[in-house]
Amino acid sequence: MYSASWRDVVRRDLFGARPDPRDRPYRFVIRIALIVFRLFRFRFDVRGQEHVPTSGGAIICSNHVSFLDFTFLGLAALPQHRLVRFMAKSSVFGHWFSGPFMRGMQHIPVDRSAGTAAFEAAVRSLKDGQVIGVFPEATISSSFTVKQLKAGAARMAVDAGVPILPAAVWGGQRIATKGHKVVLQRDVAVTVVIGEPLVPQPGEKVQALLRRTKAAMEELLAEAQRSYPDQPTGDDDRWWLPAHLGGTAPTPERAAALDDEHAAGRKVVVPRTGRLARVRARLPRR
Repeated sequence: MYSASWRDVVRRDLFGARPDPRDRPYRFVIRIALIVFRLFRFRFDVRGQEHVPTSGGAIICSNHVSFLDFTFLGLAALPQHRLVRFMAKSSVFGHWFSGPFMRGMQHIPVDRSAGTAAFEAAVRSLKDGQVIGVFPEATISSSFTVKQLKAGAARMAVDAGVPILPAAVWGGQRIATKGHKVVLQRDVAVTVVIGEPLVPQPGEKVQALLRRTKAAMEELLAEAQRSYPDQPTGDDDRWWLPAHLGGTAPTPERAAALDDEHAAGRKVVVPRTGRLARVRARLPRR
C-alpha cells in the first residue's frame, strides 16, 4: 500500500527531468492533491502503472464510482511522468472556481448536446501524443458495477490509432459519490488497476473494440474488489458494496431506473438499505 508523503509533495523530479512549462497549473493541482491525500492518509494500491506509455497517445478508460476518481487515475500515471487530460462536462469549465483550473490543466470540455467538438479535440490531442482519460459510462455507476459504455472512447482509439488502457478504481465511493453525503474520513483504502493496452486491430469495428474494453474493465474491477483490504463495519455500512457481493447498493436494473429519473429532472437519492430498514420493510403496513 502507498500513502502520499510530505517528501512526495516537494519532490523536484515528480514530473520528470524537464516538465513542460505550460503544465505548471496541472503540477500545482497535483501537489495540492498529494497534500490532501497525506492529510487524510489515504492508502493506495496502484497496479499496472507500467502499462501507461512514457510517450505517445493513449486513452485510459475507467469505471466511475466516485467524484474523486480522476485524481486517483492521475496518480497512477505519475510514475511514467504522464499527465492525463480528462474529458469532463462543460458545466465544470464554466464554474467560477473549477473552470480556470480545468482550462489550465488542458482538460477537454464535453457538451453532451453537441459532442462532436469534444471528440475532435480529443483525437487531436491523442495524435499530439497526449494521454486522455475517459469515463465511458458517462456518469457515476450507483450500482458500483460497470454500466453500458458509450462508444466515443473506442471511436477515438480507432480514429487516432492509439491503444486503450482499461482501468478500474475502487474505494473512492466511500468518500464522495452520487446520491450520498460526502464523508471526509481518514485511512480509506483506494485501489487503482491499469490493464494491458488494447490496440485496435486492422479493420476492427468500433463495437468490437468497445466489447473488448468493457470485458477488460469488468475483469479489472472484479480484481480490485476481490483484493480490497477493507470490509464493511456492519450492515449499515454495506451500502458501498454492489448487490452481487452482498452489499445494499442498487442492482444494475434499479440503478438504470434511478438514472432515468435523474435525466428526467427528478431529484434522486440512492437508497441505503440497512438492517433497520429491511426489518421495517417486512412489517405489515397499517
